[in-house]
Amino acid sequence: MAKTIFITGASSGIGKAAAILFSKQGWNVAATMRNPQHENELQQYPTIKVYALDVTQTDSVTQAVEQALADWQHIDVLLNNAGYGLAGPLETASEEKVMDQFNTNMFGVMRTIKALLPNFRAIGGGTIINITSIGGLVGLPFNSIYHATKFGVDGLSESLNYELRPFNIRVKVVAPGGVITDFATRSLQRTMDGASVYDAALEKVFAAFGTNAANYSTADQIAEVIYQAATDDTDQIRYVAGQDAQALYGAWKSMSNEEFFAMVNQRFGLS
Repeated sequence: MAKTIFITGASSGIGKAAAILFSKQGWNVAATMRNPQHENELQQYPTIKVYALDVTQTDSVTQAVEQALADWQHIDVLLNNAGYGLAGPLETASEEKVMDQFNTNMFGVMRTIKALLPNFRAIGGGTIINITSIGGLVGLPFNSIYHATKFGVDGLSESLNYELRPFNIRVKVVAPGGVITDFATRSLQRTMDGASVYDAALEKVFAAFGTNAANYSTADQIAEVIYQAATDDTDQIRYVAGQDAQALYGAWKSMSNEEFFAMVNQRFGLS
């Protein structure tokens, strides 16, 4: 019997690339997104079915899970991919923007996990893969709210792995670095509207991020890491994906905090 994966945020980027890869590998795919009426490419694959899902709405999560289970009978892997970035100074972020970031990146992950745990227990196990970021392991300038959500999902995943392993449910984290998708345009929002006292530093930081784009991974490359995490049948919990992410994480682990902070300040022109 073919296995089934349930993917959030499958309309573009990593989520869409993962949906196509798993389908080509013989999996059934429940590809979810907020506006499935705009999706044409995924529906060309016979083992992919598209469902409406807004991870910020509990009723929407419940309905999408029920529809997918009615179609596929069981779900073996949950891929929590839906999310976006909120960048800029904390001081300029409205409470609404902060709550929206957490509602999608953090609470949305909790909603889908809770909705699918009864299924996993019923079939005797499963795998939960949460897409975080190198920004869930290492903090960088002017991304404090985004980092808070991704660090939160990383900690959530680590703790859940203890409580769910007795049910043969693995929890894993895929932490990409930069990815060549529309994340920096469609999926990136700013905390501020208009000018702020942080503008000079912000200009340096965003320029530095832009110069690193040549080292970014493709969505297909990250999808390959996700497939490995779903199929390697190991207890590995964390997969740092992409050469840039691995290099940054390696530097963070090998340096003292003071050395690392000094390096980041220099790299972003903040020293």
